[in-house]
Amino acid sequence: MKVLIFDSGPLINLSMNGLLYILEELKKVFDGRFIIPEQVRYEVVDRPIKIPRFELGALKIRGLIEDGILEMPGSLDIDKEQIIKETLFLMSKANKCINAKDNWLHLISEAETSCLAVSSELTRRGVENMIAIDERTTRVLTEKPENLEKLMSKKLHSRVVLSGDLSDFKNFRFIRSTELVYVAYKKGLLRINGSEVLEAVLYATKYMGSSVSFEEIDELKKLKIV
Repeated sequence: MKVLIFDSGPLINLSMNGLLYILEELKKVFDGRFIIPEQVRYEVVDRPIKIPRFELGALKIRGLIEDGILEMPGSLDIDKEQIIKETLFLMSKANKCINAKDNWLHLISEAETSCLAVSSELTRRGVENMIAIDERTTRVLTEKPENLEKLMSKKLHSRVVLSGDLSDFKNFRFIRSTELVYVAYKKGLLRINGSEVLEAVLYATKYMGSSVSFEEIDELKKLKIV
């Protein structure tokens, strides 16, 4: 079994682009489960469903949960309290590793961190898993933490210092909404046709929050020919 864990970003991205339906189609060809942590559900369903502007998107995502396309960690016998504990532990480390002018920078949210917590538990069980996340900071933190200094210094226009033990943030695997729509395109799951479709959906995810570069999009477009 394989597991794909969803952060809020890709779900919102696909929803805003009218592409949530690809999750149902991808689930049919994916040999595994789509998991949404409790903290992510709060961000994409429980909270926005009370706001008229975001209610429709929240209802659509809730529908995916009700239909069993997206499942809660409990469906894999993952203890809720254990994930809360692991989430708080990882947040305490991540949000005290970058210092700017004697202040710790808040790098990652509870929802993002809960995805890492679920992934850690699945990895301990020997279950192959990947996290769908569009946020760059979380990926840099786990893949190349030394680059955080440069990234955050540029963002804040001031020098920052990286410190602390980040060994708990190794060995995570990620996929962005951009790659999800690329896979959907390659498998013929998109409900729109035309030679411009691939470019259109790739750029759509970028402009809706996926941290993908123009160069990476160009590479994906070239793979279309393969």
